[in-house]
Amino acid sequence: MNATRRTIADHVRANPGVHFNAVVRALDVAPGQVQYHLRRLRDDGTLVTDEVQGRTHLYPPRFDDWERSALAMFRRETARDVLAVLLDAGETTPAELTDELGLARSTVEWHLDNLADYDLVDKRRKRNRVYLEPARPAATADLLAEITPSLPERMVDRFAKLVDGLVEER
Repeated sequence: MNATRRTIADHVRANPGVHFNAVVRALDVAPGQVQYHLRRLRDDGTLVTDEVQGRTHLYPPRFDDWERSALAMFRRETARDVLAVLLDAGETTPAELTDELGLARSTVEWHLDNLADYDLVDKRRKRNRVYLEPARPAATADLLAEITPSLPERMVDRFAKLVDGLVEER
């Protein structure tokens, strides 16, 4: 394995679920070069790739389908924040979650729908109210410990929150 390929593989092992563009930025390697080496790493079984919500995410092969989807969702700051609050609160309502996060209800609902689609959040109705809780709390908490978002990932997520706040004020 050459040095560039080893560097990419090491970066993905240290940052499971990282998306392609984050690898390009973090390693300062041309996108075409990263694509070439990722194809080779994927072909020899060193890495696994999945597309989640339009982004290609990269993983060591030790993660199953649910874990890969979860790690990809954790790479989004708001989704990660939603899960952290749910893990802390246990069962809660969308309104309580919205208040706790200080986000627009539509933003929280969008993330909740995506998290539910990937079996990270359970939505239930009781007496005409919706209740939320983590679908797999122990596994989710364990995987959250694997994530350390990069500065560019945090900046993109915060910009999205800023725009959401500006739209909400109108």
